[in-house]
Amino acid sequence: MTTSTSVNLSSKSASPITLTDSAIIKVAELIAAEAAEETLALRIAVKSGGCSGFQYDMFFDSEFASEDIVKEFGTVKVVVDSQSGSLLTGATLDFTDGLQGAGFHITNPNATKTCGCGNSFS
Repeated sequence: MTTSTSVNLSSKSASPITLTDSAIIKVAELIAAEAAEETLALRIAVKSGGCSGFQYDMFFDSEFASEDIVKEFGTVKVVVDSQSGSLLTGATLDFTDGLQGAGFHITNPNATKTCGCGNSFS
């Protein structure tokens, strides 16, 4: 069962993932572009699948479970479910915009093997 966005942040443990300044800026821009009436957070999850066993999933969410880990980075709220948290401990989300394209990239010290697309790991 999910609850509204009134999760008590002080009771949550430290975020398993950190965001670079460029990721915070880009996520804040994307949330502002949604023009939603609700307060949105970036949910980062790890799911089974992909060519290496696990894959990252990121989307905006406004509902949180009581066991979710919630952390604020400036104006950006990040939510990670407790199962994904252990697989993301020490990870960093970055955003780059260059000649090779723009996008988010997760650097995860727990990944022993990654695929060429960068979205799958084991």
